[in-house]
Amino acid sequence: MARLLIPMSMITFLLMGYDKMQAKNDGQRIPERVLFVLGILGGAIGGLLGMQVFRHKTRHGSFWLIFGAAAVVHLLLLVFFTK
Repeated sequence: MARLLIPMSMITFLLMGYDKMQAKNDGQRIPERVLFVLGILGGAIGGLLGMQVFRHKTRHGSFWLIFGAAAVVHLLLLVFFTK
């Protein structure tokens, strides 16, 4: 399980930073649904960290809700499958 969560979190974290940079430079953005899907598929913790580190999407309640709920589920699955 951790073999999935760690790389997905790193990818989501990096994409949050990239999207923030693109937002500042009026560049091509990453669609929100892509960030949501990555978060749900294992990158929620990286997404939450990216929100804080890059100060990106912090005013979007939907990101807090989706990433927060997914992170709880991921952590519960991690605990369940490592016993």
